[in-house]
Amino acid sequence: MTAIALHPVRERRPGAHQVPLLRVIRVELRKMFDTRSGFWLMASIAIAAVLTTVAMILFAPAEQLTYYAFAKAIGFPMTVILPMIAVLSITGEWSQRTGLTTFTLVPHRNRVILAKVIASVTVGVASMLFALAIGVLGNLVGPAITGTDRVWNVSFGHGVSIVLGSLISLLTGTVLGLLFRSSPVALVAYFVYSLLIPTVFGLLAANQDWFRDLHPWVDLNDAQAPLFDGSVTGDQWAHVGVTVAAWVLLPALAGLGLVKKSELK
Repeated sequence: MTAIALHPVRERRPGAHQVPLLRVIRVELRKMFDTRSGFWLMASIAIAAVLTTVAMILFAPAEQLTYYAFAKAIGFPMTVILPMIAVLSITGEWSQRTGLTTFTLVPHRNRVILAKVIASVTVGVASMLFALAIGVLGNLVGPAITGTDRVWNVSFGHGVSIVLGSLISLLTGTVLGLLFRSSPVALVAYFVYSLLIPTVFGLLAANQDWFRDLHPWVDLNDAQAPLFDGSVTGDQWAHVGVTVAAWVLLPALAGLGLVKKSELK
């Protein structure tokens, strides 16, 4: 009689890769608001929008109270705050030492990074829509107080380009977070990138003829400017595409490679 070896039936445990991406995104969104610093950083978006609108109404000349003026003034602090949000979202796993737990539950790091990017972009789009809505309120109240005509000089396409320019700024924060994986270092690198490098490029363009024509092809901040002005030509779209590829896409790929190899403690 042939003996039949009986092996215990092992219950198949669902793999971490089966965790729905939407659930990971919801978790990342919640993590962005959970801490006091995260909450107040998010609240600063609304606070900055309201304070900027009030300052425009109180101090700006009456003839400058147009919808574009409100949108531009409110959008400026957004371009500073949103990259900081993206930096903290990416670097939190390393700076707060939660990466071991996160990447154990979801070992596919690309999925976690993708969820973080989607969560940051979602917050960015919502913030810019909120800013545009506050601009509408300011353009209703401001001219009513000063007795001037209301000027609605932002088209739908212009509004989309403003949001796009802000999202590019946000994604630079994401890229720096991937490259450095340390909140203080990435934040310092962001201010170097956003303040020092454009200044150096601007001085070179003003004083060196050979760099003047090259400037819009290598300076992402200069290439972004027409997006906020709403007057983007074909050549300027090309400038945006080349500089985004050089300053966002290629560094993002390098950052993803570093994230895969980074040691978690």
